[in-house]
Amino acid sequence: MAEIQGLLRTHNCGELRASNEGQEVVLCGWVNKYRDLGALHFIDVRDKFGLTQLGFEDYKGDLSILKQCALESVIKAKGVVRKRPSDAQNKNMNTGEVEVQVHELEVLSRADVDNMPFFPHGQIDASEDQKLKYRYLDLRTTKLQETLALRSRANQKVRNFLSSHGFVEVETPILYKSTPEGARDYIVPSRVHPGEVYALPQSPQTLKQLLMIGNTDKYFQICRCFRDEDLRADRQPEFTQIDIEVSFATQDYMKNLVEKLVSDLFELENFNMPKMSYDEAMRRYGSDKPDIRFGLEHMTVTNLFKGTEFKVFSSVIEDGGLIKAIFVPESVANFSRKDTDGFVNVVKPYGGKGVAFFKVGDDGRTGGIAKFVTDEIYAELEKLYPDDNKGNGTWLFFADSNPDVSHASADALRRFLGKEFKLQAEGYHFLWVYDFPLLEYDAADGRFYAKHHPFTSPKVADIENFLKADPSTQQEILKNMSAEAYDVVCNGYELGGGSVRIHRQDVQSKMFQVLGFSEADAQKQFGFFIEALRYGTPPHAGIAFGMDRTVMMLAKTDNIRDVIAFPKTTSATDLMASSPSVPAKEQTDELHFTWLKK
Repeated sequence: MAEIQGLLRTHNCGELRASNEGQEVVLCGWVNKYRDLGALHFIDVRDKFGLTQLGFEDYKGDLSILKQCALESVIKAKGVVRKRPSDAQNKNMNTGEVEVQVHELEVLSRADVDNMPFFPHGQIDASEDQKLKYRYLDLRTTKLQETLALRSRANQKVRNFLSSHGFVEVETPILYKSTPEGARDYIVPSRVHPGEVYALPQSPQTLKQLLMIGNTDKYFQICRCFRDEDLRADRQPEFTQIDIEVSFATQDYMKNLVEKLVSDLFELENFNMPKMSYDEAMRRYGSDKPDIRFGLEHMTVTNLFKGTEFKVFSSVIEDGGLIKAIFVPESVANFSRKDTDGFVNVVKPYGGKGVAFFKVGDDGRTGGIAKFVTDEIYAELEKLYPDDNKGNGTWLFFADSNPDVSHASADALRRFLGKEFKLQAEGYHFLWVYDFPLLEYDAADGRFYAKHHPFTSPKVADIENFLKADPSTQQEILKNMSAEAYDVVCNGYELGGGSVRIHRQDVQSKMFQVLGFSEADAQKQFGFFIEALRYGTPPHAGIAFGMDRTVMMLAKTDNIRDVIAFPKTTSATDLMASSPSVPAKEQTDELHFTWLKK
């Protein structure tokens, strides 16, 4: 492809080689290093492509200009490519065989080196907050530029793959209607409609389903989504997802499509994703996004401790709770009492009150709850664990009246141990998790919530029972229903989630009823969608991939901020732009709302 003319430079700073010797070139970039050797002067000029050494032996102008070339200043240099003497070549630089003998130099922008918060080249001595506040400096680093390029290539691969399979890319609105889908909406007051608001979309869920009703057949979009929720290392308030929806699609079609897309994105050959039911994932790993790169699987041991004199366990069993165990062989770790006491800090954020334990060694069972573990109980425990791992080690126990807390605590400690002792296998370990519960019941609220979202279809075999079930009296029937839902998991992260959608108006109306919406509330919030379902809706299915998390996996980092050009902190603030900020009174007056100060 022909080069587009008109740049200030003829080459980039990582491009020149011995084959360019004798050519007149123009380079532009940042001053990476300046060396004054008295009679000789050298500048290493840097851009995103690399470094080139500039020499000034042939320079005819006033060399005092070099005093203006402070580090990180932007310069333009015109000169001739010369091959360096063999003893002066730098084998560690791609351009190390050559240098440019400068005869014209222009300082395009002088950096305030005295007040530079940190220098983006070399070893960066800056805190995470400093790097976020001066993100434009951090972006000059090779790591972040390579990550942005990686993300760009991933976007292109997605577009090329889906376009080649007949998908149409459609943009959907950012200013939209508030349609609760699990998280809080970000709200935008309307100036021209006093007292009314737009909502930023948590996802284009209803919109992509409307596209199916509208005969789009195969839709995709790399779209921005917004959720006002508590953050963590792999979550941001605004994020990007690969959004896919297909008419007349089955679960098998969606899984086959996704496996081909994942194979393309991650460059995996002969790729087939293993499958695991939700129930199995929770039983073995305590998580619906299990990290299957290592063992230390969970065991359910509630029944083994019936009648135990250990009051913590007996009270959990009386309350209908759950007791799980993990066995850590001595070959993995030999924990001290300080280690086991410290495990409470790992499980505490997940509601866990502690981790019970006992050790097995050459002198038998010792420590912790050993006196409550009878020979009969221990014999049954051993039967639960694979034969090749029996022997000395530590048994860890997680017990709570709320089974979710037991699951989450055991999962948290398992992940901690996997990372602490470097147990994870190399590479990408993908997994389909399927047969999720359709609903979650909150006893405190006395109501059901959608496990995925309100538009996920029950299993076909359950639909008629679903339509008949009374949510106030037949809660057990509804609790035991499964959804036509499926998640893509990789290395312990949920990369994507999807489902077969509800395409019948009666089923969708029933879903809103089960979720506690009055008919008036359902009409107010989703009336346009319920009506659309009356006019002929094709069965359809879809999935949404977290693009940020996907690139995070490709970039082999565990911090989502590393793959976003301008990220926010875990408190949803932008340190660089000081956002969010207090609006001017003139703005709030125009938007017809009163700003309540803290």
